[in-house]
Amino acid sequence: MNRLNSLKKIVAAGIIAVVRADTPEKAEAISKAAIKGGVTGIELTFTVPHADQVIGKLTEELPNGVIGAGTVLDTTSARLAIMAGAGYIVSPTFDADIAKLCNLYQVPYLPGCSTMREMQNALEAGSDIIKLFPASVAGPGMIKAVNAPFPQLNIMPTGGVNLDNLDQWFAAGAVCVGAGGNLVGPGETGDYDGVTENAKKYIKKFNEIRGN
Repeated sequence: MNRLNSLKKIVAAGIIAVVRADTPEKAEAISKAAIKGGVTGIELTFTVPHADQVIGKLTEELPNGVIGAGTVLDTTSARLAIMAGAGYIVSPTFDADIAKLCNLYQVPYLPGCSTMREMQNALEAGSDIIKLFPASVAGPGMIKAVNAPFPQLNIMPTGGVNLDNLDQWFAAGAVCVGAGGNLVGPGETGDYDGVTENAKKYIKKFNEIRGN
């Protein structure tokens, strides 16, 4: 999968499920439950043990979707994820070395940014999409504010995105959103059916917003 295809799939997915778990098995089960509900974008965080192995499995099982690596803090983790087949790399903050590595392999890098300076640094380093994080602190108005001086900036808010404010984020100009606990939270207690039902609700709302 090349960079352009990954970007298209991220934007087409609209809803990116951010999956955290204390075991690889639980992370895989949560991801599959979200996929069953219609989600085609998964961000598997590197707080999950052996995250690269789970990414590899999911990439094989969801060829039409896009599986990325989240909470990537260093280039070693980024390369492990890329070699496992990750379609994109996400980090909580901007890291110039990770950006260079992702550019080398032509994999989209979505760094977490909360200030204009961080966003400009990320743009200069070639980031195609910026993760607005934590979105709950910034609010939807932040997108309109930063798009004034940076109209070329594509933003994915993450952290605090839920069914009640989903339409506000897209109305403000988000190209996609990252949804964690509000979407996949039931999976923490093994309620995978609950994850699937949440996913269905998110996808239904997203399709209504996009007019599908």
